[in-house]
Amino acid sequence: MTSQSPRIYTYKITFVEVPYYYYGVKKEKYFNEEYWGSPITNKWCWELYTPKKQILEIFDCSDEGWLEANLVEDRLIKSFFNSDKWCLNESCGPRVSLKINRETGRKSGLKNKENKVGIHGRTKDKMIEDSKKGGIKLKELGKGIHGLTNEERSKINKLNGKKGGESAKRNGLGIFSLTKENFSENGKIGGKLSCSQKWKCMETGFISNPGNLTKYQRARGIDTSKRVRILEDT
Repeated sequence: MTSQSPRIYTYKITFVEVPYYYYGVKKEKYFNEEYWGSPITNKWCWELYTPKKQILEIFDCSDEGWLEANLVEDRLIKSFFNSDKWCLNESCGPRVSLKINRETGRKSGLKNKENKVGIHGRTKDKMIEDSKKGGIKLKELGKGIHGLTNEERSKINKLNGKKGGESAKRNGLGIFSLTKENFSENGKIGGKLSCSQKWKCMETGFISNPGNLTKYQRARGIDTSKRVRILEDT
């Protein structure tokens, strides 16, 4: 194996903001391929937080190296699997060679597609329904995002908002795609539309435009989200 050959390695993913972690094995398609793990159930953690990767050990790029790497991964996970709430690994068990892995996966996928089993047997509506059930279950158990405090959620939302804004600015998207003249014109139109809208405070029944209603609610210590829009008949 040369220094620029694809590698097989064990790795550990940690996150800047929280103590969650994840162990894995990667077989590269090419040297130094960008890769951040392949979670399924716990994918939300990668979306909410900032991952960091540490390569732990490099193995020969062969069937023997693959099996050895997976055995090492299992040993790393075993001590924490199903016992440490911060461990994001979802399985820990015996492995097979790369060749068998590929062939079994290909045959299984074709068979499932023919018989409409698994993901191939689920409609889009069914997938959405199952996703909602999974979210409800996590909420009941207080896991995942539902295990965070309001302060932690607020911090994450601010961080993600900042990242999104920086990305939009870099790529000239959203408001960053507007010229000064466009921005001014859109602001005038938006201001007129906002002032023409009527909203009602759900606690007191006070009706006004969004800006005035916000001032009204804040002055009385009322949650500004407790409002409904009044739709005029057309």
